[in-house]
Parts: sequence; C-alpha cells; structure tokens
Amino acid sequence: MTAQAPRSALTPDELRTLFLFESLDAEQLSWLAERGRVEVREASTAVYAQGESATCFFVLLSGTVALSRHLHGDDIEVSRTDQRGVYGGATQAYLGDRVDQVYSHTMQAVTDAELFVLPAAEFATAVRTWFPMALHLLEGLFLGTRAMNVIVGERERLVALGSLTAGLTHELNNPAAAAVRATDTLRDRVTGMRHKLALVADGRVDGTRLHELVEMQDAAVRLAREAHPLSAIEASDAEDELGDWLESAGVERAWDIAPVLVSGGIDAGWLAAATEGLSDDNRRAAVGWLTYTVDTELLMGEIEDAVRRISGLVDAARQYSQLDRAAQQPVDIHELLDATLVMLQAKIPEGVRVVKEYDSGLPAVPAYGAELNQVWTNLIDNGLAAMDGRGTLTLATRHDDTHAFVEIRDTGTGIDPEIRPRIFEPFFTTKPVGEGTGLGLDISYRIVVNKHGGDIRVASRPGETRFRVSLPIASPAPQEPG
Repeated sequence: MTAQAPRSALTPDELRTLFLFESLDAEQLSWLAERGRVEVREASTAVYAQGESATCFFVLLSGTVALSRHLHGDDIEVSRTDQRGVYGGATQAYLGDRVDQVYSHTMQAVTDAELFVLPAAEFATAVRTWFPMALHLLEGLFLGTRAMNVIVGERERLVALGSLTAGLTHELNNPAAAAVRATDTLRDRVTGMRHKLALVADGRVDGTRLHELVEMQDAAVRLAREAHPLSAIEASDAEDELGDWLESAGVERAWDIAPVLVSGGIDAGWLAAATEGLSDDNRRAAVGWLTYTVDTELLMGEIEDAVRRISGLVDAARQYSQLDRAAQQPVDIHELLDATLVMLQAKIPEGVRVVKEYDSGLPAVPAYGAELNQVWTNLIDNGLAAMDGRGTLTLATRHDDTHAFVEIRDTGTGIDPEIRPRIFEPFFTTKPVGEGTGLGLDISYRIVVNKHGGDIRVASRPGETRFRVSLPIASPAPQEPG
C-alpha cells in the first residue's frame, strides 16, 4: 500500500469542518482555500518562536502542539492541546501597526503536526472585510482592556511595592535612629574623656596614678562587655547600693552615675576595691573616668547592635528579592519564609501572634526563590487580612521522600464556601483596587503548579484557614496545565 503524499492545500469543504470557519459562505471558504496552505512540522520543532515577526496565522489540523512564554530567562509552558481547529500566531494582524506584529509566545510541535497556514496580511484582510462590526468591537476590547490593565496593573504594583517599602523603611528607621542617638551621646562622652586627659596633662590629676587608672579602665571595659541584663528589681537594688557608696566617697551626681556603672556590671564592692588607696580627689577623678569609659562602651554596643539590625534587614530584603541568585537553584524554604516575614513585619498587627513550626530536616528545594517569596507574601497577607488584627498566624513545614510542604494557617473568619471554588480563577479577588499585594491567587497557583511542578490547596472553616503548598524536592519536569 502506497503512503499518502502530504497535501499542500485544503478544499473549501475541508475548511468548513474547522470550527473557526464553519459559518463562512462558499465564496469566503474558496478565498481562504486559495490563499492558505498546509504545512507539516515534525515533532520537537518550532512552528514559530516568540518575538519573531508575526507573518502567519496557524490552525491545527492534526497532532499535538504546546504554547510557551519566555520569561526572565525561562521557558514556561502555558498550554498543550491536540484539539483540531485550535489556532495561534498572527492573531492580532487585524490591528495593523497599532501593536507590534510579533509572535507573543512560542508554538512547538509535540508530535508531528499538520497545520493550515494563512499569511498574516490575508488574515487581516479577511477579518476587516468580512466582519467590520466585529472588528470595531475587537479593537475597542483589545485596546481598551490593554490600557486599563496597564493602569490598574501599575497601580497595584506601586501600592504593593509602596507597602513593602514602607514596612522596610519603618523597620530600618528604628535601629538607624538608635544609632544616631547613640552616636550623638558618644560624641559628648568622648569630649568629656578628652577633658579628663587634659587634667592629667596639666598635672591636676596625679600622673603617677595613670598606669593604675588605665588598668582599671581595661577591667571596667571587660565587665561592661560581659555584663548580663538585670531585672528591674535587681538593677534598682544595685543602683541604691552603689549610689550610697558614691555619695559617701563625695562623688558629684552620684545618682546619675550609678545607673551607668550598674549597666556596665560594676557594683559598690568592685569599685571600692578598684579605688582602694586613692586620695579623695583621685578617687573622684577615677570614678568619673570609669563612668565615661563604661558609658562609651555601652554606647558603642548600642551602635553595633543597631548596625547589625540594619544589616540583617538589608540581608532579608536581598533574600526576599533574590537579586543575586540564579533563576533556579536549591533554596532554603525557611530562609525565604523568614525574609518574607521581615518584609511584612510592619503589616503584622500587635494582636497577631506568629508561630513557626519548621521541620529541622527540611532539605533544600530547587526553586525560583523570588517567585516563591511572592507566593508567601500573598498567602501571609491574605491571612492577616482575614484575622482583622487579632489571631495566630502559623507557618509550618514538613517533608516526605519526594516533596516539601509549606502550610500557612490563620485563625480568621475563613473563606466563604460560595467563593472558595473561584479563588484560583484569574483576576478574582475580594479586595478593592489598591488593597492587598496585587498578586492574585491564580498567579500564586501558576507559580507553584506550572513553574515548579507542585500543588497548592486550601481548606477553610471559620477560625481556621490552611493553604498548603507542596514542592518537589527533585527538579520538576515540565508540567501540562491542569
């Protein structure tokens, strides 16, 4: 039996069997048959590629094709089908030069595929000539929707970015302000210490005692660095005891000096032993010198702590954005969750308790870290909104041999059963424009399912809502959309 030769064209009757053309009249079908052609693409070859000039309109006759988008260095499959009559390619040719006439995605032949191919110019002529009213409606819908989406999308992104930025700025401001205050005070203390050095230089402080004074200073510094925080009652008792000793030694401003020395771990017994054998004048000078020393050490500790907090916040922001990471690589899920919490800290009300139930044995997961952080941001933000300022937000992780699981729970009002089936639909939201993260649950779903080959599910009742995300521990294979 001789193999059938590939056909190069379709008859008008064959075109009528395609749902796209079934309502056309005989003259229109003949016009298409004359101008179109049949082409075959072998399995694993591109029908057309994203970004190329959109020169043709394609209709699938047989076989299977997949559509994908190239985003941030990755090819993401968005659909796969073997339905006869589906189409793609130069679908916006009728808009002419009002839009860039390039392919918006890539079509790949998964199996050997046969396609009806119509040049873009011919397709545009047919739409403009045969369907003038529909053309005006399509133009208005496409251009109006695009303009609206640009405005709303920019507004949503700006509001979400502003919210995160405001939160980070608030968190950075506290340690920055503390560092500024400590630096101003430190400047005053250093000025005082220079004054004491001047007294030594002009002989008003006995120079023979300088060596002992320096040793006393070094010991005080060690005490200040190793000092343990005291309870309010312990600190009060220690200050009373030290204040009495300072007064008996004739030290001025004894009750102002005592809290500083106690904070540095110095008590009356240590100070008495350290200044034993000094004259009254030298004892007072030594106490003043030690007070400046301890206060300076404590202030430097405050500055160090503030700078470390700022560095930690900057590191959390870097971790959140993943700016220095490859597109996909093994990530620590706990680091991603913690970074997201830091970024959202300003949005977490005082009445909300955050609980972490982390699996200490959770392995690294191959993932796109920045995109997963967007998912955590959206789920946490939704949970906070549902609790209305009071409740418990729980972040839990666990794993089995093949998957890592992240569960985000809140004790809010729950999801209305009537809208629960719709929460993963594109563009569905219960929040007005400008509120929330600007990232719908449908995008979260696509990030988890299509991009990572995982799954996201929700269970909800009043008082408890659980979003559970599962991610494969091994690198996922490309996923067909469900």
